[in-house]
Amino acid sequence: MFLICITTVVAFMIRPTIPDDATALLAIAEAIGFEPDECKVLSEMMADYFSGNSDHIWLTDDEDGPVGVAYCAPERMTNGTWNLLFIAIHPEAQGQGRGTLLIEHVEQLLKEQNVRLLLVETLANFDRTRAFYCKCGYVEEARIRDFYDTGADKIVYRKLLLT
Repeated sequence: MFLICITTVVAFMIRPTIPDDATALLAIAEAIGFEPDECKVLSEMMADYFSGNSDHIWLTDDEDGPVGVAYCAPERMTNGTWNLLFIAIHPEAQGQGRGTLLIEHVEQLLKEQNVRLLLVETLANFDRTRAFYCKCGYVEEARIRDFYDTGADKIVYRKLLLT
């Protein structure tokens, strides 16, 4: 008796976001539950980035088209602190390690720029998202009660990139 094992290797390609990615990245945001007004804000942030007037970082996970995105920006009036403002993987591509690789790529880019601290914010009721950040080495730093709305707390996580 022979056992034949066939595995599929998926190559992850993380690259800088380009204007042609915008529609697909907004579709990812919609697929994970962003509201139209939130997508509009994302679109405006991408437009600012594409205009070259930004020191922000946008990255795309591309597998024959965008399946993931990360966006981070420096925190103003700080020394080496950045905020990961958006990270998302299309629901059909989740569970493959893409989010972890994407956040690790962001961290590596920031370390190369001598960024010492990365913050990330999320809603308290996003249990799966919070578990993801903890798995990636982020520690809960603060909770702001009723931030987004009554009963919708914001949780801030942090990770020291340089010691």
